[in-house]
Amino acid sequence: MAKTASINVRTDPETKSEAEKIYSAFGLTVSDAINVFLHISIMEGGFPFEIKQPRYNKETEKAIDEARSIMNGKIIPKKYASVEQLFADLDKG
Repeated sequence: MAKTASINVRTDPETKSEAEKIYSAFGLTVSDAINVFLHISIMEGGFPFEIKQPRYNKETEKAIDEARSIMNGKIIPKKYASVEQLFADLDKG
């Protein structure tokens, strides 16, 4: 019997659940998938995919910052009673 070593990985429950669904469709456990990742990394001599920071244009960056501010309670978002009111406000430019 082959010797094994343990690796403990912490992740949020939602990520774990989604990964389990994906890998189970291939007949794999998350542990199996991690082993596949490690073996491919060894064969490739590093990550088996490109790792880079996402780059967004200035308008997208501004929208991301605004969304974070709304989520953190720093900005109170506008509310509309109807779709018509929303579109009227958007038409004002």
